[in-house]
Amino acid sequence: MRILMISAEGPPLQRAGALTDVMDALPNALRARGHEVSVVLPFYREIKENRAFKKKNTGITVDVQVGDKIHVARYLERRSASGVQLFLIRCDEFFDRVGIYGDRGKPYEDNSARFIFFCKAALELARRLTPQLQVLHVHDWAAALVPVFVHAQGLPFKTVLTIHHVADQGSFWGLDFAVTNLPERFFTLHGLEFFGRLNFLKGGILYADRITTVSEHYRREILTPAGGHGLDGVLSENAHRLSAILDGVDYTRWNPGSDRLIPARYDAKRLRGKQVCRETLLKEMNLAPAPRGPVFGMVTRVVQEKGFEILVPLLDRLLWDDVRLIILGEGDPAYEIALAVAARKFPTRFAYQKNYDERLAHLIEAGMDISLIPSRFEPAGLSAMYNLKYGALPVARVTGGIQEIIEDYDPTTDSGYGFLCYEYSSEAFWDAIKRARQIFRDRRLWTRLMKRAMARNFSWDASAQRYEALYRELVGASGEATA
Repeated sequence: MRILMISAEGPPLQRAGALTDVMDALPNALRARGHEVSVVLPFYREIKENRAFKKKNTGITVDVQVGDKIHVARYLERRSASGVQLFLIRCDEFFDRVGIYGDRGKPYEDNSARFIFFCKAALELARRLTPQLQVLHVHDWAAALVPVFVHAQGLPFKTVLTIHHVADQGSFWGLDFAVTNLPERFFTLHGLEFFGRLNFLKGGILYADRITTVSEHYRREILTPAGGHGLDGVLSENAHRLSAILDGVDYTRWNPGSDRLIPARYDAKRLRGKQVCRETLLKEMNLAPAPRGPVFGMVTRVVQEKGFEILVPLLDRLLWDDVRLIILGEGDPAYEIALAVAARKFPTRFAYQKNYDERLAHLIEAGMDISLIPSRFEPAGLSAMYNLKYGALPVARVTGGIQEIIEDYDPTTDSGYGFLCYEYSSEAFWDAIKRARQIFRDRRLWTRLMKRAMARNFSWDASAQRYEALYRELVGASGEATA
């Protein structure tokens, strides 16, 4: 099949985000199954300034109408090592900026126009590619208007929308609807209008041929008022088109047995390398090498939904003891400041780095003993999958995909390999941390749990097979209807 993935995020962006990882691994997994897969994303400043990332101009330019203005889309391309074709949409007025969605925690005021342009420009590319594409697979709110435009223009593509994070919906002033150039009939209760505002994600939910999300538990959560962030009613009405496909891990990138970004490789049979990585991590972050208490770590976005509202109050309590903690990630300035203050207060026990670094992210995975996942929302739980493969046992709050990835350790049956809490509160999460630290003292037991965790397999093979079946169902239905 011929598939075009449309996303606002993806490689070569250096971001600690699940969507970027998915847009790297899923197209590769589908191509390995024999499909022609292309990816399109905006040509951001970060990509523009990356001289190591070679790309060429296709020579194709298209005038794209956004409201009463015309903007020129230019298309660049390159192929990945696995053969996936990547297209980049260039419009410096919209994308030559510091951030993707905003700067210093504030979204850009013209985000509606920026991503309306992106959706239209991506669709113009889809119309020009030969042989003709069969499936447009769009990801999250920034690409969610593509199915709307496909429907409005009667184009011969089947569309799939994957919701990675329902809280981000692309909600803008109702007056921004004029920028879409869609007929007024699309801005109604049964269209893109949502409480008087323009809602990109709602449009995608209504007009995509199929909707997927990234874990079965998250699918259930978004159908409830607590988890749907206002769109639970819309999702419930369209639940017959909503399914869950668990994300996977690209083990060619995230595998301690072959990872070239860590100082020593290891696996469940040869764990010595993990100790080398641990020592290197502490040395690089200028943390005390002793005592032998656990090393905690996080590679994440520093935002409320990742649980920092319940973690920050615990930092003093945690760091007064014989532990080390390393956090890598950026996000909410208030939490960034709180982490920076704690790092100054406990300079030998806590290191915080804001700017994402791929090598350091891998070193943290390999060097930490315990990962912290206090998330309020964790749709897929990709970070937990990485943690398990690297033998970092997770302390996690049960939400979304976490329940499908981590099994709570039960000493009575000697089963499980993680430490779960079911209540979203500092005290509940602290109790889970205490359980992990108590077990950590029994090195023989801890090693057994590590090996158990490292044996779990979350490769993309099964997930890619399910996406393939979904695409075939759509394309097959289309063929039968045409016949």
